[in-house]
Amino acid sequence: MPRSFIRALYLCLVLSPVIGLDIANAAQPALSVGTSLNRGRPIVCELGANRLRQRGFHDVWRVDCRGRFFVYRAWQAGRRFEIAVNRHNGRVVDLRRIG
Repeated sequence: MPRSFIRALYLCLVLSPVIGLDIANAAQPALSVGTSLNRGRPIVCELGANRLRQRGFHDVWRVDCRGRFFVYRAWQAGRRFEIAVNRHNGRVVDLRRIG
């Protein structure tokens, strides 16, 4: 067998697990419960929406910006999420997939 074929086969075998991990991670949200959006400092509703956009969410919609928690709905990787953020420290307190 030619050496170039063996090298190509080796590269395919070595790189295939890495490519598979990227695809698997793409379906996961870029944050989880406990993630701080503002380094532990208080946030306003619009800042929370902007920080979610920075984390890879799009079409961020502010559902409720009253009370202790801000609630948002947003899309990521073709899935819709509902995210609740504590206004006093900017931490994600609830994250659920709704669609």
